Amino acid sequence: MKTTVLHKDIIIIGGGAAGFFTAINIASRKPDVSILILERGKEVLTKVRISGGGRCNVTHAEFVPKELSKNYPRGEKELLGPFHTFMTGDTIAWFEERGVLLKIEEDGRMFPISDSSTTIIDCFLKEAKKYDIEIYKNHSVQKIEKNDIHWLLETSQHPFTCDTLIVTTGSNPKMWKQLETLGHTITPAVPSLFTFNSKDNRIKDLMGLSSEASVKILGTKLQSEGPLLITHWGLSGPGILKLSAWGARELAAMNYQFTIKVNWLLYESQDDVMALLKEYKQSLARQSPYTYTQFDLPKRLWQSLLTASTIKEGAKWADLTKSQLQSLSKELTGGIYEIKGKSTFKEEFVTAGGVNLKEVNFKTFESKVQDHLYLAGEVLNIDAITGGFNFQNAWTGGHMIAEAITNK
Repeated sequence: MKTTVLHKDIIIIGGGAAGFFTAINIASRKPDVSILILERGKEVLTKVRISGGGRCNVTHAEFVPKELSKNYPRGEKELLGPFHTFMTGDTIAWFEERGVLLKIEEDGRMFPISDSSTTIIDCFLKEAKKYDIEIYKNHSVQKIEKNDIHWLLETSQHPFTCDTLIVTTGSNPKMWKQLETLGHTITPAVPSLFTFNSKDNRIKDLMGLSSEASVKILGTKLQSEGPLLITHWGLSGPGILKLSAWGARELAAMNYQFTIKVNWLLYESQDDVMALLKEYKQSLARQSPYTYTQFDLPKRLWQSLLTASTIKEGAKWADLTKSQLQSLSKELTGGIYEIKGKSTFKEEFVTAGGVNLKEVNFKTFESKVQDHLYLAGEVLNIDAITGGFNFQNAWTGGHMIAEAITNK
């Protein structure tokens, strides 16, 4: 018995953030167009659900295109133009028009005021229903071909044809293989957001402690600043995650074995700190350094650095030798830590890799290799530091594709 081939005007492969946003934006402009979203999994929008600890970090409160684009280790140059068309303010307005209000947190991350990713998912599903966008789950695309007229898709369930194909499958190696068969070049994926593993005694018992610091990876140009969070595995927090994103390829080549220099006082120099410590030796002569924390550091961190500088509990400031003060000034401004491996957030896994950006027209997000093929989100070799930027890339790409298709 011959299987019936279903035809749609537009098929979107990938039922995630970029896929839904693209579909809704096309449908709201061209309600008469038939749109189908194919999702290989049992559920759609799974990454949206778990983003930001289940709150969904929708975007970031950066309203200058050039500044926004600086948060993309891969994609900075390519996204600058698109961000002049659709960026943070447009995202906020888009969700507000659909009854979803966003709020800005202190670090600039933006979430729905409900503090629940369900709000975003419900918004997308409601809009999809409103515009009769079809959603087929458990439909894994096995093969993509093109004839003179249509795209031909073979899935685990059913064959399809369509006039326009949009791929928003994120970091999916099987889909990258399919795109290679269509003539695209794929940059191999490596992890992009990860923590640094270290068993250093100075941080061994300080889990959960966070402090502002600057970090440099020795032997490279990689450096960063921001909160450092001490974990069971070693070091995490925005300061480390930024480094992991910008250094994704370089650190992979090092097999995640490298040395970092940490300045727990951000950019204070060792000489300036040494001068201050000498003052404390005079002004706090009868006190123990262990009694009061200096430099606004967390107390347990301060005490750990004192121990690392061979300063024993019970010692008085007046008793400290020049050698001990020098050691402490170095621990504060340039402590050396060995990194042995990485830990990745499995739920919010981000990779550096994907479709070569030179093969995409960033005025439309259409493939330069194949007509009527569009790509958005992390299927492209674009990734960002943590903070809502990866979703903003998805929203911008989706909007640009919708504009391009509806203006044809």
